[in-house]
Amino acid sequence: MHPAKVDLARLYTFTDLPNIGPAMAGDFVALGYTSPQQLVDADPYELYQRLCVHSGVRQDPCVLDVFMSVTRFLSGEPPQPWWAYTAERKRRYQL
Repeated sequence: MHPAKVDLARLYTFTDLPNIGPAMAGDFVALGYTSPQQLVDADPYELYQRLCVHSGVRQDPCVLDVFMSVTRFLSGEPPQPWWAYTAERKRRYQL
């Protein structure tokens, strides 16, 4: 969902999260999650690594940006577009 339309009080499906469309929602399901609330306190880098292992390919590093946007939002930060985390991801993870 576009970050401007996200409401923390209305998280029923993964697509209710910022920057999450049907494909990324499917990735969360593939990783064993059934609700957005299960992602509270999740480590975005761990999510990224697990998805790479599950899919058998190295995911685009922007996927990590998306995971960062979701986990930060669930930690109480305002929703941001995924690219707001690109510079931090490059500094922190060298990806």
